[in-house]
Amino acid sequence: MKFATYTSAGAQHYGAVTDAGMISLDDAFLQWPTLLDAVQADGLVQLAKAAEDKTVTHTDFDFDMVLPNARRILCVGVNFPDRNAEYKDGSEQPKFMSLFPRFASGFTGHGRPLIRPPESHQLDYEGEVAIVIGKGGRRIAQADAYDHIAALTICNEGTIRDWVRHAKFNVTQGKNWDNSAAIGPWLVPFTDAAQLDDARIITRVNGEVRQDDVLSRMMHPIRREIEYISTFMTLQPGDIIVTGTPTGSGARLDPPQFLKPGDVVEVEVNTIGTLRNTIADEVV
Repeated sequence: MKFATYTSAGAQHYGAVTDAGMISLDDAFLQWPTLLDAVQADGLVQLAKAAEDKTVTHTDFDFDMVLPNARRILCVGVNFPDRNAEYKDGSEQPKFMSLFPRFASGFTGHGRPLIRPPESHQLDYEGEVAIVIGKGGRRIAQADAYDHIAALTICNEGTIRDWVRHAKFNVTQGKNWDNSAAIGPWLVPFTDAAQLDDARIITRVNGEVRQDDVLSRMMHPIRREIEYISTFMTLQPGDIIVTGTPTGSGARLDPPQFLKPGDVVEVEVNTIGTLRNTIADEVV
């Protein structure tokens, strides 16, 4: 079962995704006004059971960012060996992971355009797996880390490259332009370690493969990410961790190839699905 947030006829809903369309569930669970509320209440199993007895309610709809009211989104940077080498700074594999925050306003949904702002045309793609925390905790051991995951989704962590270099020690301003990235299309409940351990990320731009790697090659595996992050902050249900992108981003090609209006970017993860977005210029 897959769950999504979507808009139909000007109203936002959440529900179960089928080949025929959406099964709205928000009207059946008034105690959970949003999909985030359902995640925080450990309600995905109940949603799935309810969907079994319902028929498709919406065939004309647009996907939204899967958790548009997510409070905390934390991203792991430079988390594949070849990605570290792309920087050509001679650095060894880092002992600790790089982290930075993103905000929900920076993300759009599957099928919607990523927006290139007039201030910079260096919009880049980063295909990643994102995990959604289902059970909170502090100082979580790696052996227990997967028990804290509720669901998986996909992120195209769109970045305005020249803006990440405006300051010496942070990338926040290059990572949070409105609607410059996407998370979706849906949440897949996490039930089996193989969903992560056997996951493969492939990013295509206009059909051309740009990124292709497996999560098992991460320098900081997801179990370690949860352990490390929960050391300094209490993870809460509904938190999103964007786990890291492979080598092959447009900025690292020779010459660099940034995204432009009309491009189509697809991020495929074999255990989750495919997140697809076009590119458009911001209307100002």
